[in-house]
Amino acid sequence: MQGLGPGLTARCLLPLRFPRRPPGPRLASGQATGALERAMDELLRRAVPPTPAYELREKTPAPAEGQCADFVSFYGGLAETAERAELLGRLARGFGVDHGQVAEQSAGVLQLRQQQREAAVLLQAEDRLRYALVPRYRGLFHHISKLDGGVRFLVRLRADLLEAQALKLVEGPDVREMNGVLKGMLSEWFSSGFLNLERVTWHSPCEVLQKISEAEAVHPVKNWMDMKRRVGPYRRCYFFSHCSTPGEPLVVLHVALTGDISSNIQAIVKESPPSETEEKNRIAAAIFYSISLTQQGLQGVELGTFLIKRVVKELQREFPHLGVFSSLSPIPGFTKWLLGLLNSQVKDHGRNELFTDSECKEISEITGGPTNETLKLLLSSSEWVHSETLVRALQTPLMRLCAWYLYGEKHRGYALNPVANFHLQNGAVLWRINWMADVSLKGITSSCGLMANYRYFLEETGPNSTSYLGSKNIKASEQVLSLVAQFQKNSKL
Repeated sequence: MQGLGPGLTARCLLPLRFPRRPPGPRLASGQATGALERAMDELLRRAVPPTPAYELREKTPAPAEGQCADFVSFYGGLAETAERAELLGRLARGFGVDHGQVAEQSAGVLQLRQQQREAAVLLQAEDRLRYALVPRYRGLFHHISKLDGGVRFLVRLRADLLEAQALKLVEGPDVREMNGVLKGMLSEWFSSGFLNLERVTWHSPCEVLQKISEAEAVHPVKNWMDMKRRVGPYRRCYFFSHCSTPGEPLVVLHVALTGDISSNIQAIVKESPPSETEEKNRIAAAIFYSISLTQQGLQGVELGTFLIKRVVKELQREFPHLGVFSSLSPIPGFTKWLLGLLNSQVKDHGRNELFTDSECKEISEITGGPTNETLKLLLSSSEWVHSETLVRALQTPLMRLCAWYLYGEKHRGYALNPVANFHLQNGAVLWRINWMADVSLKGITSSCGLMANYRYFLEETGPNSTSYLGSKNIKASEQVLSLVAQFQKNSKL
């Protein structure tokens, strides 16, 4: 298999066999803890290859395969999340960059620049500095990637590392650096040139359909008839697989072929298509309604962006007249954000900065209690959607609050909402916010039933992406900007 990078062959993604590991963030205690920690230290001293001297970097033989296999075997036998986190933390802290070497090489580069030495001497000094900046554990990861199933093991290891960080079992700059190094290596191994686009139909192998069903994280598949509908007429399902493991989904995209831009997810995932035979004149828009990553260790690797671009080209080949591309996206985190605002206003002696006086009056008359306190309780469950009068009363304020959440709430200057940030990075336009677009329990509890369309104007995605990533400007439609203006007029956050 050519083009997979140094030492990375088709066998490297094949499954590794591990003992099944029960979950639980426990670490053994007492004498067992000390014994385990000593075993970890001994393993790392034996398994992590030393960094050769710069002059010997291309002449030093690779470590014995058994050393890396020992690490894989030992790690696979750790049953508890906390044990794996402890090993990864020790690896990150004890086998990173030699800061003394970095300081020495940096001083050498600065000295040569001051002496205005010839370019060749300066370039070699800079190369020495780059070499010193490579952490030792990178060598371990590199050699593991050559083992049977080694790359898949590293994907799983990074998933464990991300979980441990989320649980705060392992923290610190050394751990964040190791995560970044591993993400960079995986990004090279899973770059778009090594990925195959595969379409799923009802005639695809049963195991592929099963994996697609299990991977669906946005709108769960309920049964086989549901799955058949999602890969049937007026629907498309595509996934990326690595060129070494065809048929193994890495990221999955579901598409609905519709007459216009959809505003309700139940119309896509529950209703039957207009006919069993596709009529091309009925198809005017392609709606990306679900994208799911099957391997958590590949978070941050640009798979979804490439998948959308490839699917657009595939659909244009199949339907040359097709010109409208849009998502119908969930808004995870909106309810949590809104409940946080309501909670802070309840604590602040009933302060109201979210609703107008007339809205407060109407909501209080319907609910029979103070607006903020009552809504805090109601929005914590899904019961409020059963009151048509309350649903109507909340539509205007929640629409403008949601518009501000997507457009105005930021993290380091970019959209706080991860789904919005993903599509805006791709160059899409925040085009429409839809009321009662997802009335499932998950949709109501996570986003008050709201969904958003991010529209892809193909000629503008490049400039929009550059503007967002460079200047942090969000391109939005008149509907969204009007709702944002209403928020700025009527709310006082």
